[in-house]
Amino acid sequence: MEQTIYQRVIENMSAGVLVVGTDRRIQMGNSSIRAFLGLKDDITGKSLAEVFFEADGEKYDDLMDIMLDAILNDKINMRVPVEYELSGEPKHYLVSTYSIEMDSSRQFIVLIIEDITELSELRDALSAKQEIRRLNESLDRRDELIKKTYGQYLTDEHVDAILDGRSVEKAEDKKTLISLRGVVKEYGNGDHILRVLKGIDLDIYEHEFLVVLGESGCGKSTMMNIVGGMDFMTEGSLIVEGKDFSKPTEKELTAYRRNYIGFIFQSYNLMPNLTALENVRFIAEISQNPISPEEAIAKVGLSERAGNYPSEMSGGQQQRVSIARALVKNPTLIIADEPTAALDFSTSIEVLSVIEDVVRVQGKTVCMITHNEEIAKMADRVVRLKDGMVSAIRVNLHPLSAKELLW
Repeated sequence: MEQTIYQRVIENMSAGVLVVGTDRRIQMGNSSIRAFLGLKDDITGKSLAEVFFEADGEKYDDLMDIMLDAILNDKINMRVPVEYELSGEPKHYLVSTYSIEMDSSRQFIVLIIEDITELSELRDALSAKQEIRRLNESLDRRDELIKKTYGQYLTDEHVDAILDGRSVEKAEDKKTLISLRGVVKEYGNGDHILRVLKGIDLDIYEHEFLVVLGESGCGKSTMMNIVGGMDFMTEGSLIVEGKDFSKPTEKELTAYRRNYIGFIFQSYNLMPNLTALENVRFIAEISQNPISPEEAIAKVGLSERAGNYPSEMSGGQQQRVSIARALVKNPTLIIADEPTAALDFSTSIEVLSVIEDVVRVQGKTVCMITHNEEIAKMADRVVRLKDGMVSAIRVNLHPLSAKELLW
């Protein structure tokens, strides 16, 4: 089979690339990884056990340990420095791990091995945390260069194309609406400091549905409180549409919440003495660039219920009013915090269908916090937090519709 441009590029990369399926068979290993492991022949299609008998034992063992650590402990996008002595000279490598899920039955682990011996400023202190962070920053700069050159990162779709022998259209650059860099959040003072966020780096793109997953206490709500202007960060930066909101005053934070962010809460938070339309109109009157309240109510399919009070509506209808309340502000970003947690399955699908329309038809950007893994199948990207850090970012090539979900 004739190689695609992606196969040719990866085959000739100076960095070693190894793609391994869950069946423990190698889907791809370029010339650099074969040289690293001391192999002469093509290893595509071979099992890991077969390669074990042919490869340099020490290096192979290290790679397998790193791979298993990534799989078993959910350490995705992990970067691990390793050192070997070759001909009396120390050689330093960086092993990066990526987990790529094609669909529910096809998942692959990608290892990228880079020779960093020549990076003298890093070579002297590879084990120090601050140096590892500097190394990560240098790799981020490299990734930015790749993005400028190719228009996109090496994503699931690239790897899917490599494995299937297909080519992929060059993706257009996405507009970044919100960018977080090195965001840290600490509570307490003196000897009793709790660090909830430990250096969050994340971009949120225009017109995307982003889902944030993670166990209770991982920091996802704290991160979104900072993005939503409901809390201050301790360190780091928050850039929104090119404007810096890293160190806002209380007045600036209030204006930011009012003009940039729409909120959908788990508990609806509607005013009981106002009708559905009046709840929406109240927010429109204090917003900078609102759409008409009647239009917002129509967008969620509640025009016939506009005159009803919350007590006269079902839970799903009340949540749709809260979505209309977020929409009427015409915000840059809508944050949905567990919007279906208090709803039954059929009502949840009703609400998720409205949110789906908000993104796919109305072109808004929605970031949803949830514990429900099934809802993540709707997202364009899924961000997983663990212990106050981003542990994985996964791109959904084929997001499901709300009506396709089942739990």
